[in-house]
Amino acid sequence: MAGREDGTRTTAVTQDDGPAWAQQLLDHLRPTGRDVRKVVAWLAGAVRGTACLQDGSGALLAGTPTPLEKDLTADIVSGRIASAAWDGRGRHLRLVRVARPRPASAGVLVASRETPFDRRASDIVTYTAQVLEVLLRARETSAAGRRLERAAADLRLAILQLLMVEDPVSARRVAAGLWPGLLDADTACVYVLEGHVDDRDRTAQECIEATGERVLVVRCPAMDAHVIVLAPHDTAADELRSLIGRRPGTFLGGSAPQSLARTATAYGQAVSALAVARFRPDRQAVYAERTHPERLMDPAALQHWTAGVLRPLDGLAHHTRAELLATTRLGLEFTAVSAAKVLGVSRNTVRARMERVETLLRTDFSDLAVRAVVHLALNAHAGLTEAPPRAGADAAARVRLGDLLAGAALRTWADDLLGRLAADSRDLRRTLRTWIAAGGNAERAAQTLGVHAQTVREHVRSAEPVLERQLLAAGSDLYEVVLAHLALGALEPPALHGA
Repeated sequence: MAGREDGTRTTAVTQDDGPAWAQQLLDHLRPTGRDVRKVVAWLAGAVRGTACLQDGSGALLAGTPTPLEKDLTADIVSGRIASAAWDGRGRHLRLVRVARPRPASAGVLVASRETPFDRRASDIVTYTAQVLEVLLRARETSAAGRRLERAAADLRLAILQLLMVEDPVSARRVAAGLWPGLLDADTACVYVLEGHVDDRDRTAQECIEATGERVLVVRCPAMDAHVIVLAPHDTAADELRSLIGRRPGTFLGGSAPQSLARTATAYGQAVSALAVARFRPDRQAVYAERTHPERLMDPAALQHWTAGVLRPLDGLAHHTRAELLATTRLGLEFTAVSAAKVLGVSRNTVRARMERVETLLRTDFSDLAVRAVVHLALNAHAGLTEAPPRAGADAAARVRLGDLLAGAALRTWADDLLGRLAADSRDLRRTLRTWIAAGGNAERAAQTLGVHAQTVREHVRSAEPVLERQLLAAGSDLYEVVLAHLALGALEPPALHGA
């Protein structure tokens, strides 16, 4: 064995080794040995000289650079001649054309040594050129395959982003080319799978294979460990549950069926269910629709109240209004950074849109109660299938937040929900109420309660499995708990234009 300066170990081919050089060359075609640089380095050792591979412009692709006649190189690259031999200055060169996948131009393989090339050495150079052609073609094919996979993944993400901003018509147009019929359904369920970050690509591929591409599988742009699956007609539930059963350490959260225009709502539900799945032995959970507080309010009153809250946006152009509403819904559900990644815009754009809504509504989103109430209005608006019934010009102004929260059904739901915390001797309910009033700030809540901030966080974290809701991460789970406090009068109603 002979070592080279570049660190690659090569096998010296002797005059008596017969067909051994051919076997060594073929070994470079094995899946573990497909490296153009290693092949060129092997060739240098095999001919007892130097070797290099250049592209049509003379740029070095592999090996030790060798000065060449430009006219001779041009003839080989153009295909006018397939190979050439050159002697001079005590060096002997053998040049062979190497075809490369289009649009790249052909390359030139050059072997150089101090003694003339015999038949055997010439054969080694010729066959090495053929092996290099195979490797270059295979590399380009693999690269093209990866580019196609990335393009398909980007297209899936684009479709999801269109659905997130309530544009199913455009989403269907984009999907029609590669996945015809995928979004023909009126309703769909969203699932979120969470596993190890390093396994996400494999998890996504297994989702695609298990469902036969009857669903939309997207690597979440906001959470590195998440895979999002949008399943029209809820066609993938059994396959995904089976997949989770085979993959330890993986969790599954699913939404209730929603219209395609409410994909953002379904996504939020799936993330909420995922938080519950982490506490369950089967590692699976589906969003419990029965806890949706909007369903417990008077529909007509909710519609009129929502119209009143969002009236300051009515003067905007339709597309601008829709853009602001969709962005604010996601921004309230997740962080600005996560919402930006989901929507495919910058976080500054998300913040600017949300600040504009704050200004129009004359309110402050740093207040958790405000966030919960605006989130309620946006969800109610997204669920409207028709304009609210007319009840006079002042109908929206007459419906107040207190009217919505005063219903017996909602108060019973709120009392049952928060009553679960009574079994804990640490008075989790008091800690949670104080933490919400402090805007979710553990330090400020700790000062009010006279305890350590870490104690506040532990209490809030302990309330999560009891309430089956994720509280430390802002979103619909937390806002439902805030609404429960508002319904019971445990928190002051927020100052909100029109509410």
